[in-house]
Amino acid sequence: METLEAIQARHRKEKKELQGRVTNKKKNTTKKTRKGVNEECAELERQLAERHASEIAAVTGSGDTNKVPEKTEDAGDEAGDVADQIAKATIEDAAEAAGEAGTWEKAQPAKERLARRAAEQAALAEAAESETVDMVDHKAIERAAMEGTFRAHSLLEREIRPDGHCLFSAVADQLEQDGIALSSAGKHAADAAAAAAAGKAPGYKVVRAAAAGWIEDHADDFAPFLEEDVASYAAKMRDTAEWGGQVELMALANAYGVRINVVQNGATEKIQPSEGGDDGDDARHIWLAYYRHGYGLGEHYNSLRKAR
Repeated sequence: METLEAIQARHRKEKKELQGRVTNKKKNTTKKTRKGVNEECAELERQLAERHASEIAAVTGSGDTNKVPEKTEDAGDEAGDVADQIAKATIEDAAEAAGEAGTWEKAQPAKERLARRAAEQAALAEAAESETVDMVDHKAIERAAMEGTFRAHSLLEREIRPDGHCLFSAVADQLEQDGIALSSAGKHAADAAAAAAAGKAPGYKVVRAAAAGWIEDHADDFAPFLEEDVASYAAKMRDTAEWGGQVELMALANAYGVRINVVQNGATEKIQPSEGGDDGDDARHIWLAYYRHGYGLGEHYNSLRKAR
């Protein structure tokens, strides 16, 4: 039979292994699979926590085998405070037990239960602290790589509201900075721009209309990349807050006749219009920043303006 120390060591190893699996799963998600993957990861963590609590209880003799300890935001503080908390609880609960029973002997089981619970909590706090130390700060790594590219190209980042419209809002900001009319992408954009001028629609709506219109007008080019019919997809991109991605960037590069430079994790992807794809210094181009780890909602685009 395993000792308590051996079980705790095995639990730490299993938690690290699960953390690695969860990280890999989340790194490979898409917008369509993110919810399901997050639920799957949460269920795996819950099952592991239940099993660990049950195994600890079986060794220590605790009767509370179904309780899953809650995660704390600061495992280090919990580990430091647990001794004081348990010591206080031991004195108070033991005194209460003795008072109710009227004998010192009946207070002993309460003290033993508290001691076992203290050992369980200390072990869980230690494991949580170990996990925190081993976690990689993807957000900081991504930010450092991005800022190096910003400096190299003399770019200043303009924060865009993190929502489903962020790609289109960032493109609208870039086009306006370069003096490119949002309405210049054909009839679809012109109609949306007229509505915007009348105060009925923000700039990102015009850009959405431009992307959706180009996709509809060139259905044969985009159908192989879509999981639904072109008309339904275009309507969704035009009329809802659906997140935009590579398909919309391709459509916008062609609709506005610009090269779109997307900075991602320090590298720059260039999306050229299919016609007149001049890659020289005189080509009209705009800059976007793409993040995978920097924002709570997941994927996000910001506008990158040239330093004046």
